[in-house]
Amino acid sequence: MIPTAEEAAIASSVLTASRAGEPLLIQGNGTKSGMLRPVQSARVLSTRDYAGITLYAPKELILTARAGTPLPEIEAALAEKGQHLIAEPPDLAAIFGQTGRPQTIGGVAAANLSGPRRVAWGATRDHVMGIRAVTGRGEVIHSGGRVLKNVTGLDLCKLFTGSHGTLGVITEVTLKVLPAPETTGSVMLTGLEPEAAVAALSAALGSPFGVSAAAWLPREAAGAIPALAAVAGTVTLARIEDFAASVAYRTDRLRGLLGHGGEILDDATSRAVWRAIGNVEPLLAAKDDAVWRVSVRPSRGPGALRAVIRATGARGFLDWGGGLIWIAGPANEETHGAVCAAANEAGGTWTLMRAPDALRGAVSVVPEEAPPLARITQRVKAAFDPAGILNPGRVHAGV
Repeated sequence: MIPTAEEAAIASSVLTASRAGEPLLIQGNGTKSGMLRPVQSARVLSTRDYAGITLYAPKELILTARAGTPLPEIEAALAEKGQHLIAEPPDLAAIFGQTGRPQTIGGVAAANLSGPRRVAWGATRDHVMGIRAVTGRGEVIHSGGRVLKNVTGLDLCKLFTGSHGTLGVITEVTLKVLPAPETTGSVMLTGLEPEAAVAALSAALGSPFGVSAAAWLPREAAGAIPALAAVAGTVTLARIEDFAASVAYRTDRLRGLLGHGGEILDDATSRAVWRAIGNVEPLLAAKDDAVWRVSVRPSRGPGALRAVIRATGARGFLDWGGGLIWIAGPANEETHGAVCAAANEAGGTWTLMRAPDALRGAVSVVPEEAPPLARITQRVKAAFDPAGILNPGRVHAGV
């Protein structure tokens, strides 16, 4: 493990590795080390010691933190001022068997992790206002700024957010934040099949009531969440967040709009349920299974999930109004092929989130790029990391 308590030390370590042609595994606390393809590296370069909030301007809705800053520390600082992270980044440590260590803000940005609120407020990438990083050349670069209306330089923020450490070592992230809701409430419908549930969720998201999350859980998945364990049948959920009086009025109106004898979950229950959904807790019992994340048009979500279940006996649930499918199934190439086929048939995309190293190394973990796009990917990688030392092969074999 290379000590990296200063940005200059990170740059020096990368430059040394680049000159030696020595691959580096880039990570924060390693909570997502089981994600995507395994990296064959000589050493680990961790940013976990390069931590701390360097700027927080509540009135300007801006926060800047070094990459190693634990996410709970950032969330606590925001909560003191009644604010929160917009994209609701999930904590997937349990999925990867890495509990006990908090994820870092650099890891959240590098993986572009977004939770249930993504369906209404956008991804983490959409709220990154500025970024600092060390390229594979050992050079420190920065893009964006610390203001909301920002046109400074090339927009490398979106390029680096979601790059999984393959273009550079993210050292600092500037995020837009927003006031946190006073309370939340959720309308819960039970017993709906996925097609009817997605129709109801589409109506909820298209309503004037400001729905911020929408999901469907089969009975088994709902039973894995303590707050829903007593519910019989499938569960369809739509969340509203705002001032208490507004939430009470809007959830009641939404329940009436959707029909099906909906029930309203109170603030504490609603928060617990959506935290569990975001953290993919309904699939935690499948410890030996592989886990996939499939993104499709919401109307195609039920069909894609059914196709995988029929072919493999896998389990899953729908988030983002039906547009995000979480699937857990046997960790073999047959199930992987079935997931890929269902996603492709639905015109969507997929990611192998968790699997044994042997499977992760043998199959593609994201769809193969078309040749013209693959050439662009290779050229971008060569521009920022010419020696190919940063998380080589993490996303695509050989890149």
